[in-house]
Amino acid sequence: MITRHKSNLIFVNAIRQKKIIKENIVKWLLIIFVLLWFFILILFPLGGIIKETVKNGLATFVTSISSPASLHSFLLTFIITVIAVIINTLLGVILAIVFSRYHFKGKLLLESLIDLPFAVSPVVAGFMFIILFGPGGWIGSWFESVNIKIIYALPGMIIATLFVTFPFVVREILPTLREFGREPEEAAATLGADGWQSFWLVTLPSIKWGLTYGITLTIARSIGEFGAVLVVSGAIINKTQTATLHIHHQFSDLNYAGAFSAALVLAIFSFAILTLIQYIYKKRGSNNLESLSVKSFSGRSRGAVFSKRGRRPHPIHGQSDAVLSGAPVQKLVFFACFFKILIKTAPLATGC
Repeated sequence: MITRHKSNLIFVNAIRQKKIIKENIVKWLLIIFVLLWFFILILFPLGGIIKETVKNGLATFVTSISSPASLHSFLLTFIITVIAVIINTLLGVILAIVFSRYHFKGKLLLESLIDLPFAVSPVVAGFMFIILFGPGGWIGSWFESVNIKIIYALPGMIIATLFVTFPFVVREILPTLREFGREPEEAAATLGADGWQSFWLVTLPSIKWGLTYGITLTIARSIGEFGAVLVVSGAIINKTQTATLHIHHQFSDLNYAGAFSAALVLAIFSFAILTLIQYIYKKRGSNNLESLSVKSFSGRSRGAVFSKRGRRPHPIHGQSDAVLSGAPVQKLVFFACFFKILIKTAPLATGC
């Protein structure tokens, strides 16, 4: 009996060892595949851009990025990005609140249309805007009559960028608002808070990280947008040429030094933005991201309610704090748009 029991144990241990070895093989194969894919898709293009830029020398790099055309393209990209971030942040928060708080006919259709920029090619979107706002277009004829130029000018480029970056903020904060629910806002109202106080002290803290990530993705996509902006801008040098269009123009003119230099600047800038957000995420700590707790309207003293006469809370002694638990914030892949920019500049690195 003892011998049989020992043989059974040896047999079970052998099976376990085989299973462990097989799991380790699968694990390392998957890790190697992911690292290899990451290297081919991300590091290889980035390394190619850095190599070609360094090969031309620092003086060539400085001369290329300090030319009037380069500086104007960077400035125009900055202006378009700032405007797109401001408008889409405001509209994104409003739309997310409307879709999460109210019910009306056609809501499902409108919510599905939010993802339209993801489904439509940017080039197709650009042609759509030409049909709408171009000379003789459906709306463009009216703007033309009042001497306002949309297509092949800055307004058209802003509209195209707004379209392609529209879903990011909405999609990042809408799930959080739905999980957060209306109970904390209703609790705030019972304590005397008006709509603005409830938004600033209850709703906004619950969506701040989703909002931050949405803004970051909007910035990265605005910087790297090419197709829609190319169609509606005309890529006129020193007028309607953004940084990505400038890179394309330099590459088409066989000015590889200028193309590599501008591409490296865009890649570094995008990487810096996303790294900053990652640093803030870690600085805050994962506990704050997993569960946001907002103590209800306590000032310096514990337990406070809003005074309807003034904006500041006044304390009520003996009242306990109400803890408003926010929804867990979804962890995101920060470098998605940075990867997209590198993918777009990959032909430059490989010389294709």
